[in-house]
Amino acid sequence: MINRLLNWRIFFFVVALAIVVVTVFYTRYLANKILREERQRVEEWVQANRTMQQSDGQSSIALANMVIINNEDMPLIATDDKGNIVDHRNLDSVQLLRNPGYLQQQLAKLKSEHPPIDWEISDTPKVMYKVYFGNTALLNEVQYYPLVQLLVVSLFIILLVVLLNTHSRSTQNQLWAGMAKETAHQMGTPITNLRGWVEMLKESEVNPEVVQELEKDVERLKLVSDRFSKIGSQPKLETTNLVALLEEMVSYMKRRAPGKVQFEFISPANEILVQASPTLINWVMENLLKNALDAMDGTGSIRVHIQDQPHQVIVDVTDTGKGISAANLARVFAPGFTTKKRGWGLGLTLSKRIVDQYHKGNLQVKQSEPGVGTTFRMQLPKGTQS
Repeated sequence: MINRLLNWRIFFFVVALAIVVVTVFYTRYLANKILREERQRVEEWVQANRTMQQSDGQSSIALANMVIINNEDMPLIATDDKGNIVDHRNLDSVQLLRNPGYLQQQLAKLKSEHPPIDWEISDTPKVMYKVYFGNTALLNEVQYYPLVQLLVVSLFIILLVVLLNTHSRSTQNQLWAGMAKETAHQMGTPITNLRGWVEMLKESEVNPEVVQELEKDVERLKLVSDRFSKIGSQPKLETTNLVALLEEMVSYMKRRAPGKVQFEFISPANEILVQASPTLINWVMENLLKNALDAMDGTGSIRVHIQDQPHQVIVDVTDTGKGISAANLARVFAPGFTTKKRGWGLGLTLSKRIVDQYHKGNLQVKQSEPGVGTTFRMQLPKGTQS
């Protein structure tokens, strides 16, 4: 599903890019065409003025006069051979009256836009004027149109990506919740039956130590079922002493870790309160510690360091294991990603979901160096101190 969604994103991006490219080239073609027509109109205006000066026929004069009158939108400025302004057309009449330097400003602008057209006033003596012209409103609109369209298409692409990402996250959330609820539901009945059998074994002549270990395993299964039940729905957060919760999990993992693995637990106080689901945060810490143990191959050290800040609590879990390569850092929390031969690659994915979405905190890889070790950082909002 993710690959299909990615293909759709690429498709829409390519289509939008093609639309922009085609539009830009076509608009440039139109702009050049309009520019050629406007230059031709200026040449016709110059010719019409020449005709008005030289012709004695009333029909020629009328035609030339019509050409001159019809030019109502193109700014024109004519200068003599010394650069003095001798005529102008279609400029802002209000600015002409208010601003003495307006004509010179417009002349400089027109000079920068297009080369002038020569206007021969007379042969003897030879007098030549230069006619400078600017863009019409239509040409300006055509030239700026690609920028407007590029902006619109960019907004379209951004909106599309946001919608697709939202849809993808919503689908994933529904899938996670459904799988978690179904898992908890399917585990419920066997666990209840197992607890019943444990009670029966207690009343029989079975070795009490065996029954006790079996009961611990059944309670462990109950805890796993409870975790899936909570992650499948919006968990209820409660004021929790994070220090005691994490210290208990560290002690639990220490008893089950190889003897050559050293554990260190550092906290500035015995009680630091946060708003949390103890079951789920306990699960996150278990996942982090299990990953640390898997990375060390039976020897090394693990340090859990808690930092108490005004508005949040930071928990760093550091190991001296194999580390994570730069190529894998971006995929650490991706569903299904694992470097181990066993496992589904869901532990860190679920952990990040628990911290980021349920607790409004943040779980990230603070730093990692191959051959040196890795530090995961968990940030949780603080609870109200009592």
